[in-house]
Parts: sequence; C-alpha cells; structure tokens
Amino acid sequence: MTPVVFALPENEFHANKILAGTFGEKGEYSLRKFPDGETYLRILSNVEQREVIVVCTLHEPDNKLLALLFFCRLLKDLKAKSICLVSPYLAYMRQDKKFNTGEAVTSGYFATLLSSFADQLITIDPHLHRRSSLQEIYTIPCSVLHAAGLISGWIKTNIPNALLVGPDGESRQWVSEVAKDAGVPFIVLNKIRQGDREVELSIPKTEDYKNYTPVLVDDIISTASTMIKAIQLLKQAGMNAPICIGVHPVFAPGAFQALKQAGAKEIISCNTIGHETNKIDISEMILSACKNILATKPLL
Repeated sequence: MTPVVFALPENEFHANKILAGTFGEKGEYSLRKFPDGETYLRILSNVEQREVIVVCTLHEPDNKLLALLFFCRLLKDLKAKSICLVSPYLAYMRQDKKFNTGEAVTSGYFATLLSSFADQLITIDPHLHRRSSLQEIYTIPCSVLHAAGLISGWIKTNIPNALLVGPDGESRQWVSEVAKDAGVPFIVLNKIRQGDREVELSIPKTEDYKNYTPVLVDDIISTASTMIKAIQLLKQAGMNAPICIGVHPVFAPGAFQALKQAGAKEIISCNTIGHETNKIDISEMILSACKNILATKPLL
C-alpha cells in the first residue's frame, strides 16, 4: 500500500516531490486557530494501518512544535501504522551542554519530545558539534542526509577558480569535504565567539589566492555575524568579494540584509528552509531516503 504524505504549512514543495516519487496519497487535513489562539486539527484522510510521512521543517520551532505534536498524536489515535517525520532542518541542536549553571540542555529535551511521537526521522546536516550522532539523544531511527556533494557540484558548475573558506575551526571537516569533492583549495578562519552575536576572527595568509573567488561555506546561517566578520577580513586581505553558501538559511531578523550589505557577492542556500536564496535542491535526497524506509517495512 502506498504511503500517505502530509505537508504541514509551507512544506508543500518537498511533500509533492515525495508524492510524485513514491506514488503516495496526498494527506488531507484541516488545521486552524480558534479565536483564543488554540489549535483546531482534523485529519480527513484514512490513515489506518498506513505508513504516513509528515513533512515539517523545524526552523522557528516554537511556532510549529505544538501543532506537529498534535498532528502525530492524532495519527497514532487514528491507528497509522508508522510515522516518518521529514524535517530538512532540525532545530535545538546547538545547546548540547551546560555552559552555565542552571542552563537547560534543550537538544536532549527536544530529542526526547520528537522521539515520543514519531517513529522515524529524516533530516539534513543537523548541527552535530559535541555529539557524534543523533542516536546519542534520539531513541528513534534517524536518517541523516548530507548536502556536501550537492554544494560541491554547484560550486564546480557555477564558480570558476573558487577558494573555499571555512568561517571557523568547527567547519574544517565540512569545508574540507566540499573542497575535496569540488577539486578546489580551502582555508579555515580562526574564531572566538564572544556571545550570541559577537565573534572575533583571524585569517591565515592569502597571498596565493588573490585571483580566486572566495566561497564562504557553513551549515547554518543564522545571525550571519561570523560570515560578516569573515567578509570584512577577506576585504582587508585584498580578496575578491565572496559568495556565501549555507545549508540551512535560518536568517535571524535583519541577518540576510546585513550579509548583503557587508559585501557578499551572492548568497546561496539549500532549500531545507524556504528562502529567496534557495538554489541547491535537496528534494531528491529526501525522496531517496523515504523510498529506502518504505522498502524496509515494517518500521516498528
């Protein structure tokens, strides 16, 4: 039996790709707010003993999580066979330790919550900093997909004479992989973070790369403060205007405009989150992962 595929609001693009590739059934539902702000939800499709795929990317998660929880709980009440959550951007991965006494390690709390209402998770390049795997905190099977190959392919096709620039030491492994696949050199800046929006950077010697196009690559562009500092350093070093590439275009308020004003030649992202910078499509990766999961039934 084909899966039932539900697209939560603003997730229709990837859901439609999954529908077309799996010959699935489009899930129908009604989701709205009562006058007092509470959520009304009704699932109209028959999901009993059906595999269900729910597509919901999780930027701005606090605005989405309660509806997602209600949705998946209702699917279970309606006796869905299994629930696969496709979340191209997975939130709450940064706070993975207690930096100060009394802080919440929210990545673990969030993982416990998602694991309580989904049976499987598909995501793209979660921000694994101090963790080696999502399975350290998630108790459901997780399919982690990587956009490095798509980014390197885009660079090879669109940027001649590219020099990849990692904004900090955390990005070294990521940037070196993209650079290797694209067949281009790379350098990594040194970063000291002073707070949520303040960073200090230093740049290695760039004399050999004056005629190259710098390409700043990172997994998440949020405040863009690190990339803005990097652009300033590249300018001071006499480098060409850089192209900025991020897997996840989170963009805190004002960050996108600030990055453009800082001197980015172009800003490119993967479509894990809908944004005008989306030029690298990850939908085929997601479809392939869904097919693999559906081919290994049952999930539970």
